[in-house]
Amino acid sequence: MSAVAEVLSTVAPNRAPRCSELPACPVCADSMIAAEGSAYLSEHVISYLWTCDNCGYGFVTKHSVKQRLVCN
Repeated sequence: MSAVAEVLSTVAPNRAPRCSELPACPVCADSMIAAEGSAYLSEHVISYLWTCDNCGYGFVTKHSVKQRLVCN
């Protein structure tokens, strides 16, 4: 019996916009991957709670979200 496998590239053609927005801990400079939590402050503003796994320092960031136009 034969098998067929597809090999997918691990290199993204374009970097995801959020990749450059991930913070580093301001105390120990450890990179942070995922926020502890998030909350909508308004229709277009999201707040993220970050806690450093290395030193335990915590902080909050706020991000504005652009509204996407939907074409029919």
